[in-house]
Amino acid sequence: MNSPQQSNDEQATLWNGVAGRAWVEMQALLDHVMQPFERLLADAVAHRRPTRLLDVGCGTGATTIAAARVAGSSTACVGVDISEPMIEFARARADREGVQTKFFHADVQTHRFDPSGFDMIISRFGVMFFDDPVEAFANLRRAATEDAELRFFAWRGPAENPFMLVAERAAAPLLPNLPVRDPNGPGQFAFADPRRVERLLADSGWTDAAIRPIDVGCCFPADALVHWFTRLGPLGRVLDAADARTRSHVIESVRSAYHAYVHGNEIRFDAASWLVVARSAPGSGGAHE
Repeated sequence: MNSPQQSNDEQATLWNGVAGRAWVEMQALLDHVMQPFERLLADAVAHRRPTRLLDVGCGTGATTIAAARVAGSSTACVGVDISEPMIEFARARADREGVQTKFFHADVQTHRFDPSGFDMIISRFGVMFFDDPVEAFANLRRAATEDAELRFFAWRGPAENPFMLVAERAAAPLLPNLPVRDPNGPGQFAFADPRRVERLLADSGWTDAAIRPIDVGCCFPADALVHWFTRLGPLGRVLDAADARTRSHVIESVRSAYHAYVHGNEIRFDAASWLVVARSAPGSGGAHE
């Protein structure tokens, strides 16, 4: 196999620190919101019935566990994530729920997988955070069998997902240290351009890429809104460092900015994603060989 490329140091720090802890804390709420996407991936797993499945960026384990449940004991389901706090939670969760899965902590971009080990690779919004996407997907191609299926969800652009930017836009005038998204770097909207996704998959040894829009209506209880925006995203990374007066002002300003999404006792929003499906190109071990 290749020598490892540069690792995702910034992402590793983020997801093993404040972001990873927040996702563990918010696990039940996030899984509720993301359940429609989980169900779509689980349905595809049930249809394909792989022998060995890899869930990339598995987080706290919901999608891996759902895949294991529908696939049955004939499928070995494995989850991998760069966040050790989330992997620890996923392991405890699977044990608690009595589901036979394996989880391990690793950077998918550099981890030395066993070659040709998986005949299906899935991800629920876990593949947009690589420093070098071509190297990461080439590494996954080397871990895939011939004619394996790659199936993942990625977010479309911010213009189609305005709910996801409400908090940072409302808070930006009050918090000069609020992180600014890099549209060309790793992050939530890194795969917004489907032509870029097609290119990087082709360059990394995947073929027959099909990319189609999937729009899902999501909701969660309105009384969880403040917890949502104070723990997640760029605002969640810096708000705890603000003084009490600033924090209170930010919370009130941001809360009022969500008024269009409040429907009685629920927060409702539309989530705009891409469903990407590709297969491993015959005779290709991926790029950078």
